Amino acid sequence: MVMIMYQIDFSSPTHVHFIGVGGCSMSGLAELMADRGFTVSGSDRTQNAACARLSQQGIRIFYGQCAENIQPDTGLVVYTAAIHEDNEELAAARAAGIPLLTRAEFLGQLMLQYKDAIGVAGTHGKTTTSSMLSTIFLEAGLDPAISLGTVLEPFGSSARAGHSDHFIVEACEYTNSFLHFYPRHEIVLNIEAEHLDFFKDIDEIRHSFRLFMEKLSKGGHLVIQGDIDKLDELIEGLTADITTYGLEGTGKTYDYWACGITYDENDFGSYDLMRGNTRIAHITLHVVGEHNISNSVAAAAMADLLGVPVPAIISALHHFGGAKRRFEKKGVKNGVTVVDDYAHHPSEIKATLTAAKHYPHRELWCVFQPHTYSRTKQFFEDFISALSLADKIVLADIYASRESDPGDISSRDLAEKLKKSGKEVYYFPDFEEIEKFLLSNCKHGDLLITMGAGDIVNVGEAILKN
Repeated sequence: MVMIMYQIDFSSPTHVHFIGVGGCSMSGLAELMADRGFTVSGSDRTQNAACARLSQQGIRIFYGQCAENIQPDTGLVVYTAAIHEDNEELAAARAAGIPLLTRAEFLGQLMLQYKDAIGVAGTHGKTTTSSMLSTIFLEAGLDPAISLGTVLEPFGSSARAGHSDHFIVEACEYTNSFLHFYPRHEIVLNIEAEHLDFFKDIDEIRHSFRLFMEKLSKGGHLVIQGDIDKLDELIEGLTADITTYGLEGTGKTYDYWACGITYDENDFGSYDLMRGNTRIAHITLHVVGEHNISNSVAAAAMADLLGVPVPAIISALHHFGGAKRRFEKKGVKNGVTVVDDYAHHPSEIKATLTAAKHYPHRELWCVFQPHTYSRTKQFFEDFISALSLADKIVLADIYASRESDPGDISSRDLAEKLKKSGKEVYYFPDFEEIEKFLLSNCKHGDLLITMGAGDIVNVGEAILKN
């Protein structure tokens, strides 16, 4: 029996209920549907800032997830991948015959409502790049709809309704979510081994990205990093207009590239944006590192291809201050600069710590919370190499996320290997101990980066409040 996915009638608003509405993406989608005239409700286990924001907008939020939260007039239930099959609300909706869509399925249908939906994908950098692209479109007055994995400061949310043909969407590959999307244009930043609790290997990941790119039709734009391994093999036979981008000094040629790269005393990059052999703009950034230069070239290339005026690209990238939890300066305590970063894959850690090396500091502290047991085990040696870029390393326990402790990997294992390699490393089983240690040992002029995709950000925030 073939299951036919429920199709939303966006011209006939009904009541949509979001299970797990406190998540960054879900809360934004709830706002988008409320703006479209739908009655919206949602639930989550605990209250957070996103839930509070939705409540202030008149959206009914339930805390705790039970069958009674599914109201008789509910016409559709949307749920995240984190919701288990035994969830009471999910079971109640099924029993009542209410249509169900995953977040990815729902977002895919929403994308079909826009002529120029843009999916920004890649193993790393998609949040920052989609935020950059959104900022460019806002600067140009193009009134885009937006759905990101983080809060964008200009409007204090992960989503923006917009009332144009443009919809900018951060497209995640985990569980093949992006294969439910329907973009007109795409950016692909990189393809590396990641999410190996879902994907078998890098070949399977490449296959999923290939399927994502095949969603583009003739006349659509694919902006893709020109250094991706076996790129020709990956893009062979695609019908979209293919545009490569990259940085100078690789010995390769690109359609868009950064030339004459320099950095100021804060490691903020500047460069000439080239379209082939033609200089079209001088870009000055206020985010750190080479990786963000690359991200900005990708965003600028897509904007230029879609006819965004170059002055808007220059201005937007100059004023872009970074996405939440991406080398985000949280404050200064006793002369110690506290930064937070979402990096949780070795490549991301390496990029962030390399950038931090050029940021003004005496000693560089990395307070790292590994994210998931499977990732820590799979990339163990890569984590050792990446973390070694810091002067001093403090490790918190692994953030389990969706996993259970298998008992064969821990932060202690990372600490022991780092010590054997000659690094100054400390492990503490709880945040309070970490905070006390850092307050006693960080010196004036030090740079302290809390790093990871879990709740390690709380450590830096607690230090600043102490």
